Amino acid sequence: MLEKFYPDKWVDSAYEIPYEKLYEQGIRGIIFDIDNTLVPHGAPADQRALALFERFHRMGMRTCLLSNNKEPRVKPFAEQVDSLYIHKAGKPGVKGYERAMERMGTDRRTTVFVGDQIFTDVYGANRAGIRTYLTKPIDPREEIQIVLKRYLEAVVLFFYRRRQRRG
Repeated sequence: MLEKFYPDKWVDSAYEIPYEKLYEQGIRGIIFDIDNTLVPHGAPADQRALALFERFHRMGMRTCLLSNNKEPRVKPFAEQVDSLYIHKAGKPGVKGYERAMERMGTDRRTTVFVGDQIFTDVYGANRAGIRTYLTKPIDPREEIQIVLKRYLEAVVLFFYRRRQRRG
């Protein structure tokens, strides 16, 4: 029952994912959440984010930022990293993920999603049939509604880890 919330991979950071290897495997598009995935909540793109997106541009990898935030938050970040974006995406609904793939010119087999929340990011991407990477949140200080969801996420991650150990 909880499997629909499980990520394909759980990593410490979006910055440790082997993107070049994914490219070699045929991945051509990456959909990212922004807040607490790439930068702390509300922060502009930092040097690390700029360097990461520059790597994508050099590789020929397409990117799209998919955020439930409003455009004044998402558009400036997208402009900084030169990425496509969708604001007010309605995650975990699948339409935003589908629109992101359409804009990037990719499909479910050639796209991955990277985000820090199980019940919006991972669940939505799983529903859309996209391979998922769950990251640990960058900043532990979060809005109260997210803090409350983190307690429920801990339960899901407990069973996820147990399943991973069993192989």
